[in-house]
Amino acid sequence: MSYLVEMQSIHKSFPGVKVLDNVQFQLEQGEVHALMGENGAGKSTLMKILGGVYTKDSGNVKVKGQEVQFTNTTESMNHGIAFIHQELSLIPYLTVTENMFLGRELTYRGTGIIRWKEMKERTIQALSRLGMTIDPNQVTGNLSIGQQQMIEIARALSMNADCLIMDEPTASLTGREIENLFRVVRELKKSGVGMVYISHRMEEIFEICDRITVLRDGQYIGTESTKETTMEKLVQMMVGREMGERYPPRQHVVGGECLKVEKLNRAGVLNDISFTVHQGEILGIAGLMGAGRTEMVRAIFGIDPYETATFTMNGNPIKIKRPRDAIQHGIALVTEDRKDEGLILELSVRENMTMVNLDSHARLGVISKEKEITFVHENVKKLNVKTASIETLVRFLSGGNQQKIVIGKWLGIAPKVLILDEPTRGVDIGAKKEIYQIMNELTEQGVAIIMISSELPEVLGMSDRILVMKEGKITGEFTHAEADQEKIMMAATGGI
Repeated sequence: MSYLVEMQSIHKSFPGVKVLDNVQFQLEQGEVHALMGENGAGKSTLMKILGGVYTKDSGNVKVKGQEVQFTNTTESMNHGIAFIHQELSLIPYLTVTENMFLGRELTYRGTGIIRWKEMKERTIQALSRLGMTIDPNQVTGNLSIGQQQMIEIARALSMNADCLIMDEPTASLTGREIENLFRVVRELKKSGVGMVYISHRMEEIFEICDRITVLRDGQYIGTESTKETTMEKLVQMMVGREMGERYPPRQHVVGGECLKVEKLNRAGVLNDISFTVHQGEILGIAGLMGAGRTEMVRAIFGIDPYETATFTMNGNPIKIKRPRDAIQHGIALVTEDRKDEGLILELSVRENMTMVNLDSHARLGVISKEKEITFVHENVKKLNVKTASIETLVRFLSGGNQQKIVIGKWLGIAPKVLILDEPTRGVDIGAKKEIYQIMNELTEQGVAIIMISSELPEVLGMSDRILVMKEGKITGEFTHAEADQEKIMMAATGGI
C-alpha cells in the first residue's frame, strides 16, 4: 500500500537521552491519525522529524512514496507538510497579517514590494474559514492565547498542505472554536489531506480520528482503529497499566467559609462577582473563553486591577492590591501559562520550587541550603516529580512534571486557598490523575481549591460545586449532584 507518509525504524537521541527507539508511523490520504502517549513518549519529537525541526539519527521517511531527509522546516513545507506546533511560534509584536505570511510574503514580481492589500484579504479569508473575525492589522501579542492559536491554525491551513500535523491544537480553544476547527478538518479529510492529530483529550480523539498510534517511552506500542478500540485499552497501552477511575474518589468533609469575595468589579471585564469557597472544597469555574474566568482570579490574586471588591478570609476582612498581599494571606495561584508565568525555564527544579518561599529557608537573611534541599526533596517525592536531579533545568522536564513543580512551589507557603487555572492543560492522562490526587490530598488537609478548567468532564469529575461565568458575570451555580454538561453549557452561553 502507498502511504502519504511512512516512517520506519526511526531512532533519535539527545545528549544522554534516547528519545525514539525503532518507531514506526504511517499516514494515509484523507485520514485523521491520532498520535498518543504520555508526556515524554516521543510524539512531538517524531513529528518534528517529519516537520524538519529535528533530523533523525537513523531510519527511513517517505512522503508520497519518495524517500526524504529533511534538514530544515522549509524542505518539509516544500513537500506539502504543515505543522501546527503546541508552543505558539507567532511573533507577538508583528501584526496578524505579518505573522500569517511570515517567511512567505507576497511581492510584486521582481520588485520585492509587498502586496499588503492581498495579504490582508487572504488573512481575513483564512480566519473566516475558522469562524474567526480578527482585524488583520491587530498586533498579535494583544490577542488572547486562544485567538493566537486560531491564527497559528489558519496559517498552516493557508499553505494548502497535503499533510497537516496538529500538536495539541485545541488546548487553548473554546468549545465553539473547536467545533469550527473540526468542521474544517472534516472538509480537508474529504479533499484528501492527511492529518496527524496529537492530543491528550480522549473525547476529541474518538470524535475526529480514524486510527490511533500509541508510543510509550520512545517506543512504538501499536496502532488501533478508533471504531474497534476503547478508552480503557488506549490508556493501558499508553501507561502500561490499568488506570482505574479517571477521577479518583474524594473522601473529605467540606468545612467552614474560607475565602469570600463580594462585589468584585472591573469595567468591561468583571461585573459584580460574589462567591464563597469553603475549607476542603473544590470550587470549579466553568465558562467559554473570554468569559472572564482568568481575569477574575488574577484580580483576586492582586495581579490585575479592579474598581471595587471586598475580600474576607476565615471571617476577617483582608485587603489585596498586589500578589504579595494575596500570598501573605495564604492565597496561591497556579497560572494557565506555566512556561511564561509559572516557571523560569532556565532555572533548576530546586530554584523554581523554592522561589516564592525563600524566607522559610533562611535565617537572618541567609538561605540554609540544607533546609532548601530537604524541602525540595520532600516535595519531589510527595508530588512524584520525575527528574534526574533537583538541579535539572525545568525546561528538560515533561509538561506534567513542570506542572507539579508549579504546584509544589506554592506548597511551601502552606496555602489556605489554592487557585488552579487550567491545571491539566497539555498534561498526559497519567499525570492528570496524579494532579487530581494531589488536589484531593490538599482538600483533606482543609485547603480550599478554586479550579478553572475548559474541560467539562474535569469540572464535573472533580468539583464539589460549580460556578459558571459568561461575559464577566456569574450566570449559574450548581452542586456536584445537580450539575451536568447541558446545564453548564446553557449557563455559559446565556441559555438560562
